[in-house]
Amino acid sequence: MTGAATPTSMSRTGCQVWTRARGLLLALTIIVVAGIAIAALRSGAEHGRLDPRSADPLGSRAVAELLTSQGVSSRVVTTLDQATTAAGPDTTLLVANPDLLTETQQRTLRAAADSSSGRTILVSAGTASVGTLAPGVQAERSTSVSARTPQCSLPAANRAGDAELGGDRYSVNTPGAQTCYPSDGLPTLVRTGAPGNGDTILLGAPDILYNQRLDKHGNASLALQLLGSRPHLVWYLPSLSDGSAAPDSADGDTRSTFLELIPSGWLWGTLQLTVAAALAAVWRARRLGPLVTERLPVTVRASESTEGRARLYHKANARDRAADALRSATRIRLARLLRVAPTHAHSPDTLLPAIAARITTDDRDLAALLFGPAPADDTALVHLTDQLDALEREVRTA
Repeated sequence: MTGAATPTSMSRTGCQVWTRARGLLLALTIIVVAGIAIAALRSGAEHGRLDPRSADPLGSRAVAELLTSQGVSSRVVTTLDQATTAAGPDTTLLVANPDLLTETQQRTLRAAADSSSGRTILVSAGTASVGTLAPGVQAERSTSVSARTPQCSLPAANRAGDAELGGDRYSVNTPGAQTCYPSDGLPTLVRTGAPGNGDTILLGAPDILYNQRLDKHGNASLALQLLGSRPHLVWYLPSLSDGSAAPDSADGDTRSTFLELIPSGWLWGTLQLTVAAALAAVWRARRLGPLVTERLPVTVRASESTEGRARLYHKANARDRAADALRSATRIRLARLLRVAPTHAHSPDTLLPAIAARITTDDRDLAALLFGPAPADDTALVHLTDQLDALEREVRTA
């Protein structure tokens, strides 16, 4: 009776395992494929953004070639040292996304721009950089990009006419500054003076420089005038590999924490998922109230009820409940056969000595058989049933 358990009809087949797991595998496959597709689309859309060498829709190769045809040389730099070295009175320095620069980098760039007497163009300068790179200017809430009228005295804007501006808006407290293409009273293009003959231009959005938008309205005219006022144009595309981005010991450690690097949208999404999970847990844990007994509309045979309950236990993998039910029923029947009081049927101290006095236990562990832990799998559950039946038969015939 204590030999190794043999496979039974209750053991799961490979087909059954596949049937139960294929839904989960399909969902995981869809999630992985969707993630790869989204990553590919996003990476494709952002490739070469504002790069004068890129012919992608968000690249700037078209405006660079037009400037070259007008005698303006263009080159790309990716480090702060290259950008400050290239700055000069006959150079326009275009800074793409200056918010990526650290505060130390911004101060260094501003000092180089002031001493160069050249033109500096800041594209999409937000709250993180505009205060340092353009003193007296403050970034306000952004707006959508659309065709807007100049409404200013800047000659380049008046000659270009309507252009697609928007993005960051600015409030200006600098005397003599020229503010153009306003949205709700705040400009999206600002020109401020600098020492010597230099100036600084802030573009709230880079759309007029994109290949796909250059032929719209007066975008090309405005872009060529702003970028082609001097014979040399330097495109500064900040890079994460720039050594000057390291925190300066004199300014303290300015490295961001892990939570600061997570976009705010992900934090809000995580909070919403947490609330949803908590509500789902409360819903699933709600009390259903006391059980109410009702008369069955039809007579159900005991064998059908037993088989139905067994199928429910099997579907839910409730081997512990099934084993408890089998052991409890066996203990009650054994107590009746051994003339043990029903109140002591589930007491090991009373039931086990009575069984041992009636039969030869051999090497069987009656305590583990009648009061032991739940079986590990369906095969062990069937083996337990066989052992309980054998024990009951032996007691009955003893």
